[in-house]
Amino acid sequence: MRSIVNEQEEIIAYLKKNRNSFEQKLLNEAVNVKDKIDEILRIGNIDLLNNAFKIVTYVVEQQDEELVAFARQEGIAWATHSLTLGLKLEWVQAIRRTLWVFLRKYGEEKGIEVDQDYFFDMEKKINDRIDQFLNHFFIRYSTYKDELIDQQKRLVENLSVPIIPITSSVCILPLIGSIDMFRTNILEEKVLLEVGRLHIQTLIMDFSGIAEVEMDVVDHIFKMIDGTSMMGCKVVITGLRPEIVRQMVTRGLSFENKAETKGTLQQALKKYIQYDDLNKEITLY
Repeated sequence: MRSIVNEQEEIIAYLKKNRNSFEQKLLNEAVNVKDKIDEILRIGNIDLLNNAFKIVTYVVEQQDEELVAFARQEGIAWATHSLTLGLKLEWVQAIRRTLWVFLRKYGEEKGIEVDQDYFFDMEKKINDRIDQFLNHFFIRYSTYKDELIDQQKRLVENLSVPIIPITSSVCILPLIGSIDMFRTNILEEKVLLEVGRLHIQTLIMDFSGIAEVEMDVVDHIFKMIDGTSMMGCKVVITGLRPEIVRQMVTRGLSFENKAETKGTLQQALKKYIQYDDLNKEITLY
């Protein structure tokens, strides 16, 4: 009576011998993936055919640890290159169907008579492992995709609130685009953190690159200025456009008593860099 290991080795040897036929059958089964083989290889350096044979080997030889590790590796690769889950699902299901076709051919060529208990035991082991591959793939794909999105979100947040140190105590916050409620929340959180971290004494907020400000968020900007003031930081507003000023005046809003205002960033820099240099000289003296 043959051992399980010998049988596994014989099946793998049979699949290797008939690899070209196996791959052709696999491509015929995966209709939508077939035309994207080269594209996926080019985009993500993912060789679907070689990887399919690797999956089959791990499944047949019951190498669970290797199968799970490979599933996670594949999940990261597909998430990194934004390859669709639909294509992966179709491909793995095609691998499942193709493997069963060749297992049947193997049994027929070997003249193996299979009883029901043996067949259902094999069916469970093989399908459970392919399902295990899919589960670990989808979990790793999803978690890694979330990590990428979170990284990109943090990058966007940092780019949208770029606090630039000019001296040891003076920083510039150049604002570009439009300010809505979402961006205001990011602005408030980042400014307060950076004021504390960098010990900023003067923060120059330049609005010259702002196309529009939602008036509903001005109150939040006022609160942010109050917060920086409580931390010992003075806010200077520069570059307010006439249309923004007009909107604020119409609504009875003003930065008066909240922050100092200057017409241009250059005016503020001229004043506060000179002021900072003077303080340094006094301190040294």
